[in-house]
Amino acid sequence: MDIVLLFPGQGSQKPGMGKDLVEAFPEAQAVFARADTILGAPLSRLCFEGPADELTLTHNAQPALLAHGAAVWAVTRERIARRVRAAAGHSLGEFTAYHAAGSLSFDDALRIVRRRGELMYESGVRRPGAMAALLGEMSASVEDVCARASAEEGLAVPANYNCPGQIVISGEVAGVERAMALAKEAGAKRAMRLNVSGAFHSPLMESAAEGLATALSATAVQDPAFPVYANVDGQPVTTGRVAKDRLLSQLTSPVLWTQEVQALATRFPGALFVEMGPGSVLAGLVKKIAPHIKTATCGTVAEIEQLLGLVAS
Repeated sequence: MDIVLLFPGQGSQKPGMGKDLVEAFPEAQAVFARADTILGAPLSRLCFEGPADELTLTHNAQPALLAHGAAVWAVTRERIARRVRAAAGHSLGEFTAYHAAGSLSFDDALRIVRRRGELMYESGVRRPGAMAALLGEMSASVEDVCARASAEEGLAVPANYNCPGQIVISGEVAGVERAMALAKEAGAKRAMRLNVSGAFHSPLMESAAEGLATALSATAVQDPAFPVYANVDGQPVTTGRVAKDRLLSQLTSPVLWTQEVQALATRFPGALFVEMGPGSVLAGLVKKIAPHIKTATCGTVAEIEQLLGLVAS
């Protein structure tokens, strides 16, 4: 059985994440203990106990999700690594994917995503922005909606092409609000603001990109052991040099998740797509993009045992 690994992004975090893993697996306990040491802060306690509003802060959510994904991978790696053909991650999750592929050490990955979260938060304070989800089919393209809103009120751009009928936009507050109104006029079922601290995956993150470039340039990024598909173009990355470029570009570019999953589904039509993290957001998106693809979630002890049983059968 071939496997494609998927790692979730910000929004999938929740209090309690990883607690059962640490109680059941020494490998997971070691990952979370190392995270606390590297950050000099009790990230594990925040993951296990919350509070939710603190865990949701960008500079906490990103290392928390990376630690959880790394813990799941540490527990399952020995049993499934030889079956893994590719990996992908949604936004922050792309860093976790590169860690799983051996491009980034856990220590480096954790430091970078902590810094990435801090930079994104600071950029949001410096240039306040907004994000919104547009749900349902529209008579106008999201690109046209954003272009009109940008011309009339303020910058608005597509940020996440999550699946057909679900697109996230990002930009200046006035521009995003105008785009929401235009989307509804074009037939969107819902247009709702997201609880985020900035306009992620938009030009408003340019100041954060400068800091991330500095962090990435000081970090060793090895060639991945298996291809990691990139958010910015949906194509496989096989070298550390290109990985650095794609991770940097991702910050100000839209996440082409639909295109990415379509590319993976075409290349690995019989593979099991395994979401390694809390929840099942990505598995649900895969089902909407490529209904024929088999999916599984792997974020709890029960789900790990189920996956390992499936692989062994």
